[in-house]
Amino acid sequence: MSKKETHFLQLLEAHKGILYKICCIYQDNQQDQEDLQQEIILQLWQSYDSFRGESQFSSWMYRVALNTAIVFFKKKNRRPDQTSLPANMDPPEETANRTEKEEQLTFFYKAIRHLDKVEKALIFLYMEDQTAGEIANALGLSSVNIRVRLNRVKTKLKQIIKSMGYEY
Repeated sequence: MSKKETHFLQLLEAHKGILYKICCIYQDNQQDQEDLQQEIILQLWQSYDSFRGESQFSSWMYRVALNTAIVFFKKKNRRPDQTSLPANMDPPEETANRTEKEEQLTFFYKAIRHLDKVEKALIFLYMEDQTAGEIANALGLSSVNIRVRLNRVKTKLKQIIKSMGYEY
């Protein structure tokens, strides 16, 4: 394995939480999440030479991963998929034996799936403790616009979660 490959894999391992969260936000079932994760890793590797180090690796990774997730999501929605369940249903084995925290997280990710692509990206970057300036840089918006949109998205998420019958 080359030094470049080793370094890439180390960076990927250090930031694997980013991949997990994006995959959960943009895809409903585990198979699609795994497919998306593979697609993101492939895109990261193919564009790794374009990473110039002018920003943190994680910031660059956010952009590549979010763009890949959005494209992947659009492609998936163009083809009919008879195997996936409606967004408001879980397979019975998935709902059994969940802890309260897992249940909360499940409702949260389901609620996020109702957001548009920019709102999903906003909430994801917020969950990653990015500042308004860092989010603005990643999404190409102003810091003021980010703060306003973030407040609206938080309110929207609360309404979605409440409409799903979950009290927080």
